[in-house]
Amino acid sequence: MERSKIQVLYDSCHALFSQAGLPTFQQIHYLKNLLDKFEAIDVGIDEFGLCDSPTSDTSSDGSRGLLCGQGFSEITYIHIHECDNFSIGVFCIPAGKVFPLHDHPEMTVLSKVLYGSVYVKSYDWIKVDTTKCQTIGLAGRVIDDVITAPHEPCVLFPRSGGNIHSFRALTTCAILDVLSPPYAEEFGRPSTYYKDVPIPSLTGYAMLEEIPLPNDLVVHGAPYLGPSVVTVDDYDFCQIGL
Repeated sequence: MERSKIQVLYDSCHALFSQAGLPTFQQIHYLKNLLDKFEAIDVGIDEFGLCDSPTSDTSSDGSRGLLCGQGFSEITYIHIHECDNFSIGVFCIPAGKVFPLHDHPEMTVLSKVLYGSVYVKSYDWIKVDTTKCQTIGLAGRVIDDVITAPHEPCVLFPRSGGNIHSFRALTTCAILDVLSPPYAEEFGRPSTYYKDVPIPSLTGYAMLEEIPLPNDLVVHGAPYLGPSVVTVDDYDFCQIGL
């Protein structure tokens, strides 16, 4: 039986991010090419769905329906998988909503805009001071552009590629994310938020200053209704049951 796209992505992430040492550039490029093939339907979203609730009704044959891509009124995260080594999920962002500047400490992130248009601004640190109670430093701008689907996936690394980024949805949009490793405050990987202050005399640079979690940032959850993902744990359980 042919594997679904999400199953192939999970299997590949497990193989690459569970190995000893960091993935090679060629391996990351392979994952990027996998993401580039994804459409909203591959993760259980009808991008043109216009229902009142983001969750559509169950179909007549009893199978799960699809999430209505245009039915989200708040920033919503669809959890697909998370383990110690990586996570896979989708952010659905309604038009006009903003996900503020935030970082990805010691993480590699691959992102694919599945539908819609989003304004992306991203930075990498040039010089940073973490000795005080809040992080502050000079950062260079990497992306300051509108990304409209279809568009090749973006890849960011711990110290390059635009590790600190923000999103502002120009239309309702969805972004498929792979993070490795995932956020984990207990392992020194919290999500930190920033405000940027451009430097008029230095085009393309800004001072970034850590800020508290914005009060107006609320991320809701929605069920994953795409093809089932068989994980290593599922496989081990099945083996035990044989």
